[in-house]
Parts: sequence; C-alpha cells; structure tokens
Amino acid sequence: MAITTYAELQSAVADWLDRTDLTAAITNFITIAESEFNRTIRHRKMITRADATIDSEYSATPADWYQTVSLILKTDPVCSLEYVTNEAMNSLKESGSAPGKPLYYSHVGTEIQAYPAPDGTGYSGELVYYAQVPALSDSNTSNWLLDLAPDIYLYGSLKQSAMYLRDDERTGMWASLYQRAVDDLTISDQRTHGQTSVRMKTRALQ
Repeated sequence: MAITTYAELQSAVADWLDRTDLTAAITNFITIAESEFNRTIRHRKMITRADATIDSEYSATPADWYQTVSLILKTDPVCSLEYVTNEAMNSLKESGSAPGKPLYYSHVGTEIQAYPAPDGTGYSGELVYYAQVPALSDSNTSNWLLDLAPDIYLYGSLKQSAMYLRDDERTGMWASLYQRAVDDLTISDQRTHGQTSVRMKTRALQ
C-alpha cells in the first residue's frame, strides 16, 4: 500500500496495528511523532531563509522557525552575527555598550535578541534556519518528509502507538525501525550534499 497522503498514513497505521478502534488516537500518534521529527531530524529540505529587519533588541522569528543556522546583516560589508548563549549575552549587556550595529545574537524563547541593541537604524538581514516539518492534516495532506521517507512517518507513528498501548515489546521494535529509517535519510542527505560540494569544487578548479 502506497503512503503518499495523510489519509493513507492513517489507514496504514491502522492496518499495521490490525485495529479499527483507534481512529481518533492515530491522529495523535502522528502529531506526537512529528514533534519528535522536529527535535531529531536535520535535513537540507528543512533549511529555509527569511528576510529579517533588526530594528530593536528583540525580533520575532518566523512561525515555522525551529533552530537558527545563521543570521547576517546586509551591510557593507556583510556582517555575520555571532551566536552567544543567554549567559554570555547577559555578560555582554552588563559590560555596557552604546546602541549600534548588532554583532551578537541569542535566543529568548522564540525571539532573537541582538547586541548591541540597534541604534535606531532598521538593519536589513537574512535569517537561515531549520523550519519545522509541516504538520499533516486534512487540509495539508502531504509534505516533503512523507514524500521522501514515508517509513519514518509510519514507524514513528507506530512507536507512539505502542507506548499508548503499553506494548513494550513492540515499542522497541518500532523504535529500532524508526531509527534505522532516520539514519538512512540522514546518510542519503549527507551523500547527496557531499556529491554536490565535490562537483562545485571541481568546477571551481577548471
């Protein structure tokens, strides 16, 4: 059975469980699995970018933001802000500095904190980040992860079902299959990215 849509995924989970009484619970299994995907999977298709305007100490991140890769200011020359921990940011602020062009950033919740605080200038920038895997729903019936690796969705959802059903033996089995699928996806992505890098270097030498 092909698994290309949200409905087909729900049907596949029910078939593998051989249960007809878990229709409502299966949607929860999928949702919880997606939370785990966001925490553990890092794939090039998750990387996206967004224009950013840094005009105050704190700036909001995009709605689908999960983890920052880089933050630059489109000044002349371009300035790449350095990430620091919250503790380091507090130390910087305690040392005192007049407002100016930001050089460092940290995260407070889902906000970006810049230091020094902007001096009234709205600095144009670019935020590169890992976006959350788009959640499946009746209106969003597929996404890049379901297209690339339906086994990750299937085994991830089945792992959650086993914990719900308190089936310790199957929890371990589904967890092992899930991790193998994630590892395969990661290796494939790294291999593809590596080949692309090699081709780019080869062209540069010609």
